[in-house]
Amino acid sequence: MGDPPLPSKGKVLLTGGTGFIASHVLDCLLDHGFDVVVTARSREKGERVVKSVHESLDRQVSFVVVEDIAKDGAFDEAVKSDPPFDYVVHTASPYQPHWNDPVKDCLDPAIKGTIGILKSTQAYAPTVKRVVITSSSAAMLSPPNHPKVYDESCWADVTWEQALDPQHTYRASKKLAEKAAWTFVRTTHRPTFTLTIINNTYTFGPIPRSLASLSTLNTSNQRIRDLVHGRWRGSEGGIPPTAPVFTFVDVRDVALAHVRALTSPEAGGRRFYVVSGFFSNPRIAGIVRKRFPELHERLPSEAEAEKDDFPEDHWGFDNRQSREVLGLEYKGLEESVVDTVESILKFEAAHMDTQ
Repeated sequence: MGDPPLPSKGKVLLTGGTGFIASHVLDCLLDHGFDVVVTARSREKGERVVKSVHESLDRQVSFVVVEDIAKDGAFDEAVKSDPPFDYVVHTASPYQPHWNDPVKDCLDPAIKGTIGILKSTQAYAPTVKRVVITSSSAAMLSPPNHPKVYDESCWADVTWEQALDPQHTYRASKKLAEKAAWTFVRTTHRPTFTLTIINNTYTFGPIPRSLASLSTLNTSNQRIRDLVHGRWRGSEGGIPPTAPVFTFVDVRDVALAHVRALTSPEAGGRRFYVVSGFFSNPRIAGIVRKRFPELHERLPSEAEAEKDDFPEDHWGFDNRQSREVLGLEYKGLEESVVDTVESILKFEAAHMDTQ
């Protein structure tokens, strides 16, 4: 007989459970003693998430299938639970490089999914104290009209009309979904729960244990995967331009931000710009050259890695609110890149026999 389980810190519904950020939010919630129900688009995906958790914690994790987050009432059954939920973390939102139908593929799932989880929580989960939603720095940035410093007061200047242009669709989806969430809680419905938004930038960090294939890796980490796979060598095309984004954060800091936002009284009714620092592709290449000499044959030359394309006049950021209210102490670029590379190499070694 082992020790009895410690009392739960509360029960959390975590949407988008197979996602990169959600996988780390799940780990962080379990580390902090929460019970978690994740949503997944299929039973197979839900089972994969649960199986990825250490067996000592598997009684704290279960899943529920939500096939289409854009459907009316998609979360109605998911938010019903016994014992009931105390918190909701909503990470589910679409992202892909290209949109065939910007409204159907991106805008509807982002906006309707966000409003849907709030409506279902209000109607069927009255015990929920706080909802934390994953937004993005994309909801804040206004290229090319950047201010000198970005903080939580900033909103992207993108419109619905621009959102129909695929190059602006994702950025618009994050802004419009977040705006809709604030309107829901502040004016339209005034629910009993409070809302907190996490606006994280490009997110690096260890790949999820439940990842099926490196081909489905999150977009930010794909550049590190491509570097490790030799696609940045001179003969393969060289180091690609870093633009348009030069800010990063480690996914474990993003996860901790979500978990602390659940229970911090001061976090209610606020948005948090979660950003660690600046990066560039040459800087990433330089770190990997320095820390992984066994990969040198796959990597750009030292001379190439020294040609930094970080712009001298780049705008700044103010992340004080995330540090002071959520207590974040951000991981640096080297730690984040090294841990990401190690997780990719470990994944490849574990899957060599099945490829």
